[in-house]
Amino acid sequence: MRALRAPVIWSPATPVSGRATTLLLSSTALAGLALACATAQAQQMPRGNLRTGTPTYVAQQPAPPQPDPTQAAPGPDTGDAASPALRQSSSISGRQPPRASKPVQAPALRGVTQRPVRMEPPAVTVMPPPPAPPPPRRKRPAVDEDPYAPLGIRLGSITLRPAITNSIGYDTNPQRTTATGAKGSPYSRYEGEVAIQSDWNVHELKGQLRGGYLQYFRNKEASRPDADGNLDLRLDMSRDTRILLESRAKLDTQRPGSPDLTSAVTGRPQTYQYGGSAGITHDINRLQLTLRGSVDRSDYEDAHLTSGALLSQKDRNQTQYGLRLRASYEVTPGFKPFVQAEIDQREFDEKADSNGYMRSSNGMTGRIGTSFEISRQLTGEISGGYQDRKYEDTRLKNLRGFVGDAAILWSPTPLTTVTLRGGAELGDTTIPGSSGTTARRVTLEVAHALRRNLTVTGFTNFTRTEYDGQGLREDSMNVGARLEYKLTRTFAIRASFTHERLNSTAQGSDYTANVSLVGLRVQF
Repeated sequence: MRALRAPVIWSPATPVSGRATTLLLSSTALAGLALACATAQAQQMPRGNLRTGTPTYVAQQPAPPQPDPTQAAPGPDTGDAASPALRQSSSISGRQPPRASKPVQAPALRGVTQRPVRMEPPAVTVMPPPPAPPPPRRKRPAVDEDPYAPLGIRLGSITLRPAITNSIGYDTNPQRTTATGAKGSPYSRYEGEVAIQSDWNVHELKGQLRGGYLQYFRNKEASRPDADGNLDLRLDMSRDTRILLESRAKLDTQRPGSPDLTSAVTGRPQTYQYGGSAGITHDINRLQLTLRGSVDRSDYEDAHLTSGALLSQKDRNQTQYGLRLRASYEVTPGFKPFVQAEIDQREFDEKADSNGYMRSSNGMTGRIGTSFEISRQLTGEISGGYQDRKYEDTRLKNLRGFVGDAAILWSPTPLTTVTLRGGAELGDTTIPGSSGTTARRVTLEVAHALRRNLTVTGFTNFTRTEYDGQGLREDSMNVGARLEYKLTRTFAIRASFTHERLNSTAQGSDYTANVSLVGLRVQF
């Protein structure tokens, strides 16, 4: 289609030359031009599909323009190139353009015909920050099947389980002297404890601290404190390597008839034992290697004699250093034997004791044992070995003997638990001419749950202590029973009765005592 030329309106100032004719485009021509444009546009508008709603384009052949009767007939061409509008008789040609011989077929369009605009991605000038690490997962606490167990106090990821027990009772022999001079007394006992357990995804912190005080109403000198505790920390350096940190402490008292107290004393002198150890454990497949170093300290309080004098026990204060290597191999998940070697050195604060003996010594110990789990009802660990201790004083011969430990737990029924413990160790003494002591002990406990909140426990233990080179021997035995009735998770009633007996080869050292106790325990 040819381009439409702009209309020319004649005015008196317009020059006319030759045979040129001036075409005047009236208002009627302008109206016809607008009507033709609107008709052409309407013919190309899409027609909607009533079924699919999709617009359909139908191409129609444009109608030839109709001549306007109001226009004048065209005159002859003057050939003037200065006025192109004079070459045609009308602004709209009546002839079809050469390219309009065939109708234009418009393709059917579906959907949106415009392309989506894609924004140019921003230029990357810095590396994106790394994704935030996921929050650490806490270990799920073990399912508590005991509805009367304390819930504890949670401090972050550490759980504390404190408890307080107040009891009253009667002791027939508070000072543990001979039966002829014994004088009974009622007493009260105050005890507090706290258990610590972490809830970390890696590493572990656990421990228990306990302290108590016995107050006798009729015998003030027999009143005494006692305490013990331990705190252990495990650091998991990798999947196969762990660092073990341990701390321990114990507070106890000496009985007046002890062979190490050469004179009659009043009250009960206190003893302090505390120390720590650090070690590393590494697993190589089923083989486990553990290297552990330890430092332990023992301090003895001076004793007050019946004459009013003071008996110094500083010659008994000592520090012990030890190094232990242990190798174990897991044959099966329930059977893990081990071999252990240990060396230690005991150094006393004073070069010689009150009798002139140099008590510092070096020891070497070898053990073999195993931990086992025959079934869920029978588990434990047992070990035994030999120790040789050499003293700095040549007048004291080497102290040699069997050493070992055992702990066996047997549950014949879900309501009954049998616990067997035993041990053998070599100790120190200040008796003149004696290198040391050999102690053997065994403990048996049988606990039975009459109800879920009512447990009865019977126990007995036996200890034999022999003083090397002196022919002195002491046999101690305890027999008793305990009862615990849990009212709620917070309150429980405890009661116990114990019969104690000591048989000694030393003159006037035997004694017996009956101790009864009942109290209320408050736990959180």
